[in-house]
Amino acid sequence: MGVQARSRISQPSGASQETADRREERVGLVWGLLGVFSFSLTLPATKAALTALSPLTVGLGRALVAAVLAGLVLLLKRERVPTWRQTRQLVIVAAGVVGGFPFLTAWAMERVPASHGAIVLALLPLATAGAAAFFAGERPSRRYWISSAAACLAILAYAAGTGLGGLQQADLALLGAVLAAAVGYAVGGQLARTMGGWQVISWALVFSFPLLVVPMAGPLVSELRNASWSAWLGFGYVSVVSQYLGFFAWYHGLAVGGVARVGQTQYLQPFFTLAASALLLGESITLGAVAAAVIVVAAVAQGRRAAVICIERS
Repeated sequence: MGVQARSRISQPSGASQETADRREERVGLVWGLLGVFSFSLTLPATKAALTALSPLTVGLGRALVAAVLAGLVLLLKRERVPTWRQTRQLVIVAAGVVGGFPFLTAWAMERVPASHGAIVLALLPLATAGAAAFFAGERPSRRYWISSAAACLAILAYAAGTGLGGLQQADLALLGAVLAAAVGYAVGGQLARTMGGWQVISWALVFSFPLLVVPMAGPLVSELRNASWSAWLGFGYVSVVSQYLGFFAWYHGLAVGGVARVGQTQYLQPFFTLAASALLLGESITLGAVAAAVIVVAAVAQGRRAAVICIERS
């Protein structure tokens, strides 16, 4: 009888397993939303930093500061050095979220409003799902793609209705930033399943440090010396939160809830950014923005219920 009891405990029924999976999914979504909220202030903070710093300094200087923090944390925690296979994945993560995305968005923010950038970056969930299918072995269902497309169309319709639909030169940089972030998210989310979310971003930053310290340390100190307090705050936010602490929550959410599904929460990021822009930059929130937000939330809710098959890769 004791053996049978242990057998029942060690082999949960399909219903209890499904409940556990849903619980993990909810936990992943909560962490993902926390990460999205952290990232939603990135564009307004970048605009503030650009009043005194160059796009190159903002884009790569923030990674330099975050790399110093990451190195200190890894030393204090006495973390084991990643394996060669993990290192190769971390290089991809670093190229996407440490180098590519920060620099390209900073370059674009010098040329277009933060609200414009928020709309273009709304394509991130679709790009992340595509990257997850390629890198992380996830296969979203048709229902997932339909709900994602509906959310994407709602955002693009809002952009066109507010005069942001025209393609500008900076949009190419923003689209490049979308692709860079999507690959970094997918590979980092997959790696976080075995390493942990904070370790992934920490090691990616540390591996980037040798390439950043020589060209960026001098200009960073020189430009910050005469910067205003608002530029300091903006740069501090993108360095500590956008480039480092936000990824603790984001990669953990991707690892627990799945890259494709949790990645859909990024559809809410443009509206978080618009709200932040209204509070920090005095921009108005229109009825069209509210209507688009409602459609996006409904689409995300539908996509959350759609199946996402994960194919483990060796």
